[in-house]
Amino acid sequence: MDRSNGERRLAAVIAADVVGYSRLMQEDDQATVWALTERRALIAVHVEAAGGRIVNAPGDSMLAEFASVVSAVQCAVNVQRAMEEANSGLPESRRMRYRIGVNLGDVLADSDGIYGDGVNIAARLESLAAAGGICVSQAVRDQVRNRLALQFEDMGEQAVKNIAEPVRVFRVVVDAARDGQVAPAAAVKSPAHALAERRSIAVLPFTNITRDPEQEYFADGMVEDITTALARTGQFFVIARNSSFVYKGRAVDIKQVGRELGVRYVLEGSVRKAGSQIRISGQLIEAESGSHIWADSFDGALENVFDLQDRITENVVWAIVPSVERAEIELSRVKPTSNLQAYDLVLRALPGILPGASKAQKDEASLLLDRALQLDPRYSLAKAFGAFACMHRLIDGQGDAQDVRTGLRLADEALADHQDNPMTLAFAAYALATLGYRVQGVTVIGFRYDEALRAIDRALSLSNNLAFVTYAAGMVRLLAGDGDAAITHFERTMLLSPLDPAMSAFFAGMAMAHTICGRYQKGLAAAERAIRENSNFATAHRAKTVALACLGRIDEAKLAAARLLEVAPEFTVSRYISVVPIRDPELRKKVAGILSAAGIPN
Repeated sequence: MDRSNGERRLAAVIAADVVGYSRLMQEDDQATVWALTERRALIAVHVEAAGGRIVNAPGDSMLAEFASVVSAVQCAVNVQRAMEEANSGLPESRRMRYRIGVNLGDVLADSDGIYGDGVNIAARLESLAAAGGICVSQAVRDQVRNRLALQFEDMGEQAVKNIAEPVRVFRVVVDAARDGQVAPAAAVKSPAHALAERRSIAVLPFTNITRDPEQEYFADGMVEDITTALARTGQFFVIARNSSFVYKGRAVDIKQVGRELGVRYVLEGSVRKAGSQIRISGQLIEAESGSHIWADSFDGALENVFDLQDRITENVVWAIVPSVERAEIELSRVKPTSNLQAYDLVLRALPGILPGASKAQKDEASLLLDRALQLDPRYSLAKAFGAFACMHRLIDGQGDAQDVRTGLRLADEALADHQDNPMTLAFAAYALATLGYRVQGVTVIGFRYDEALRAIDRALSLSNNLAFVTYAAGMVRLLAGDGDAAITHFERTMLLSPLDPAMSAFFAGMAMAHTICGRYQKGLAAAERAIRENSNFATAHRAKTVALACLGRIDEAKLAAARLLEVAPEFTVSRYISVVPIRDPELRKKVAGILSAAGIPN
């Protein structure tokens, strides 16, 4: 690959991997895969909290980049102490320990990652570290020794592979750090606490104090809109609606909510809708202490409901981040339609659009969206939702080529009408990558992967703090054949929505991503986890069947296929061939052959 146009920069680089990973897999592969998934999520929290970014995480390894070497070393110490905490209570033979190397040096960055001696030396330092330990270069030690209360042990000059000159290596004395010699900022927190130290927020279901219980959907819609607006400001890590709504109808302890969702702030409120008038009340609470930061009520005509939502968003942002510029808040302002009746219909349709919806909810959503578009033919979000509804009909075995044509048309129109709403972009991108029809394996309609990738990249650039956006990104990347990128997006989705009722879909996506990357054991473990989350999720059973067959466990694959047919009796190989959205024709052919050999009827 030509990297001549890459960007050169000075960066702090962390390289890490698991010690004894092969042994752990041989002893208990399923437990090891899930321990690794949890550890990777934990590392991601610490890296992000320290201002870094994970560049790559193949297998049991991880590469991260930081603009600050102090932040990088602090992160490395925090990660090792968090790993120790995660291992507590486990038998010695099942403890998962990382070794970490930290270097400061010149790197070459392009769209695929970072390269150069700065990265290579970090990897060599990691190989010199002990289990649970950290090794750093002299450049790193010199930069941080007067800024962090750490001790360093000189290991002398070391000859490292592919580096011409010896490297002076220092070991971070992690034991000393554990004895209290690290500055307070280095205190290790759980993933929830690491998030809670940041600008993280959950919007709880608003109470509907309208006398009409059928107006419940309207209060729920307010939460969806405010959640999206907060995420779009770029100022917060925002927990997804699906996770915050597990508290709907329950008397909640805000401190417990903060701990369970891993957030520092909680917004709760109420909606009263009476005729053409509406009152929205909200209060912002600091979860750990339970103290109220801000509370207010906003009254107005129903036709001004979007302005009221904007005012709540502004107050929340400025209460937490008083220095934020108004221009940043303006990014969250999206007036979806001027037709309030169409908006009302879309709010009613929303439960049937989100992951985990029942068939009845999906059918009702399609009808409601059709009516909304009759009222406002330029309602872009309704069009994106409509494309998604067409996609669901096809996946559920009820759709046909006309659904494909209609869905693609709606997705195209949604993108043409609106290029600055991440939710519109994400729903349309998912539909473009999934809607299609094949005859004897040849695509005759749809499957527009490149357009889907452009749309989802645009959505992520606008907000990567919306769980559906990151989930859609995972699915689009998966279908286009980039399993590793898909896994990264699925893992972020799980952080954004840790209590999501659709968690089975996230794990099923992980299962397929690992399988297309050739990591069949990990694919099987993820599929089994998806089934534990939802035993009637057909996609999870299909993923399990394929993973087992790829592992050569044919008898077990046949049992998994039989269970798939119990859950989805209409599923056939020919239907799989006609609508399967995977881009790679060889992979499609391979999976079709596996399903047929496992007993799925042609």
